[in-house]
Amino acid sequence: MVKIGSSSLTTTKGGLDAERLTSLVDTVAKRVAAGGQVVLVSSGAIAAGIAPMGLSRKPKDLATQQAAASVGQLTLAHAYAASFARFDLTVGQVLLTADDVVRRGNYRNAQRTLNRLLGLGVVPVVNENDTVATSEIRFGDNDRLAALVSHLVGADALVLLSDVDALYDGDPRRSGAKLISEVNGAADMVGVDAGSTGSSGLGTGGMASKVAAAKVACTSGIPVLLTSSDNAEHALGPADVGTAFAATGTRLSARRFWLAHAAGANGRLWIDEGAVAAVVKRRRSLLAAGITAVEGAFDSGDVVELLDPEGNVVARGVVAYDAEELPTLIGRTTHDLPPEQRREVVHADDLVARK
Repeated sequence: MVKIGSSSLTTTKGGLDAERLTSLVDTVAKRVAAGGQVVLVSSGAIAAGIAPMGLSRKPKDLATQQAAASVGQLTLAHAYAASFARFDLTVGQVLLTADDVVRRGNYRNAQRTLNRLLGLGVVPVVNENDTVATSEIRFGDNDRLAALVSHLVGADALVLLSDVDALYDGDPRRSGAKLISEVNGAADMVGVDAGSTGSSGLGTGGMASKVAAAKVACTSGIPVLLTSSDNAEHALGPADVGTAFAATGTRLSARRFWLAHAAGANGRLWIDEGAVAAVVKRRRSLLAAGITAVEGAFDSGDVVELLDPEGNVVARGVVAYDAEELPTLIGRTTHDLPPEQRREVVHADDLVARK
């Protein structure tokens, strides 16, 4: 899985940078020729539409962003198709929004489509569907989308390409910032200032969003390499550049990954220490006796967050009751409940502890 940012493909004045795109395609095609499969998650639709629309900078209002995306998406797709054709490779465009990986049905449909494209020898180019997106056009969404799609297709690794060659312990534009070559766990991130936004004015994220995306992938068993687009050939080859994030967790099933990272939570259940131990440490179901408070409007079958007494999210799961049913049940043992309500509030099979 390779994700490339807007700043690595476009310029404000010139729109799409054909030379940069060609260089990326050359690298991806080389990996495919060597027997690999590559899914490319590409930003750049909005930025690519700036120049053709006669705009001087990235628009701030949503309507103009969507208009720029509709123009730029066509430009971007055509450029990829023409460039990969030089290697007799067919490109398949897959437009997704965050909603497509949040909704369970859409998630499985996207999974089937991408797997079929790969099986047919097609190079999938996944783009954010900014033309119809609303809240999806926001800081960090593209990096998170890449992490989610990585698990969706069962990727061996995620490569994040941007305009920065690696993760530093501070702003790399300032003297004294040290390059971090490896991140093997949370301890390696202590004291690291990942910042907040990009510097080019073209992208929607920055180093912070890439670190967050790396965490999603790594805790789900997918290693991540973060580097600049100029290092793409090395990144897809010996991988001796940038910052390597080691996989810190095991591969989750598609359903459990969806619960942990993709699904949106519609409510919260506050639980006591005993319930925290049962749910997180012993991986047991959540019972009504362990709940201390209910927050939000949700229906049976929705995803909710489980919070410890200090307010920390310790797990997520599919709730078996409507929100209005729970207040009369919380704190009561199973034997104290009516027979029709003697069931788990969140079953262990539908629950994922937060790492």
